Amino acid sequence: MKTLRLPLLLTAAAGILLIPLIAMQFTSEVDWKSSDFVIMGILLFGTALIIELALRKFSSTKSRIIACGIILFALFLIWAELAVGIFGTPFAGS
Repeated sequence: MKTLRLPLLLTAAAGILLIPLIAMQFTSEVDWKSSDFVIMGILLFGTALIIELALRKFSSTKSRIIACGIILFALFLIWAELAVGIFGTPFAGS
């Protein structure tokens, strides 16, 4: 039986990446460059692939929820650091 989980995760990542692309057509307040799309694409698709790996590796529901929560928390921390530099690291360009 073939699972549709990975294609759904990748489609969700692509859908999230389309939000700023569409917003750029209607407002000048969203100003992403191609490098922004590449970096966010790497983050989103990488997160989707790591979540798929975690879901395949862990069999219990509790372990899956904890693993996915940690993965998503790491994504949000990296995203926040890249967006506004909450930690002030050189990683964010500050």
